[in-house]
Amino acid sequence: MYPDEFDYERPETVDEALDLLTEYPEAEVLAGGHSLLPTMKSGLASPDLLVDISRIDEMRGIDHADGTVSIGGLTNYATIDESEVVRENVTVFAEAAHAVGDVQVRNRGTVGGNLAHADPASDLPAAALAADATMVVRGPDGERRVDADDFFFGMYATDVAEDELLTHVEFPARPAATGAYAKKPSPSSGYAMVGVAVSLTVDAGIVEDVGVAANGIMDHGVRLDPVEEALRGTTPDDELVRRAAESAADELDEMMMMDDLQASAAFRAQLLESYAERALREAGDGTGVIAGSA
Repeated sequence: MYPDEFDYERPETVDEALDLLTEYPEAEVLAGGHSLLPTMKSGLASPDLLVDISRIDEMRGIDHADGTVSIGGLTNYATIDESEVVRENVTVFAEAAHAVGDVQVRNRGTVGGNLAHADPASDLPAAALAADATMVVRGPDGERRVDADDFFFGMYATDVAEDELLTHVEFPARPAATGAYAKKPSPSSGYAMVGVAVSLTVDAGIVEDVGVAANGIMDHGVRLDPVEEALRGTTPDDELVRRAAESAADELDEMMMMDDLQASAAFRAQLLESYAERALREAGDGTGVIAGSA
């Protein structure tokens, strides 16, 4: 199908883009296009104006300074996957970026588009939660920072207003942390039926810090607090890792779990435990306290 006719603007600065979004509240933002263009072709979206932000250089690139890794919203998945800075300091986010789609998708899709679109089955939200990301959002009233835990509201809903842009994502640099992302991909789309992200810091055999979060299980990415609490401050053995993974769904409402043609809520809950254990073991491989991949 072909989309309806629309007007098109291609600003070259964030301020120019924000002026357009303020003037045209019904406009849609185009970055990589992997989420918006299919909905336009199917008729689910029919914006009068597209604001193409792909030429805004200030929203692109990776910076590492003062203990923080900053990734521009227009940085593509492939750049993140291949970045030594990200792999060394925010390993879990690089692993999640590597799991997105295929080579063509990773060369085009953007981190800002992924997180702002907030598809419950996309791969980056869980990694952003596990790595304690901060979203840098800019609008007519200036710039504000939103913790990842407060950013995702629900299916396709985030704390980015219609006249704002997600310009950067910031992470605490954790070179001592290991990270992993394990997912059960949909056989039809490659999106996550369930995906679990783990960031793990071990010091002297003790889990000093741990972040665990999941995609695909609820209507937005969620932190798995019981798993984190079971591991933090411990010297885990195989049995503790298994028990921690089994607690993954303890604080999730099964009535609110995703239930569709791909998988029932009950099956997703089973997958969550399995992939939580797998991600924990992959992150812990080589730390000396958690046995290798299950």
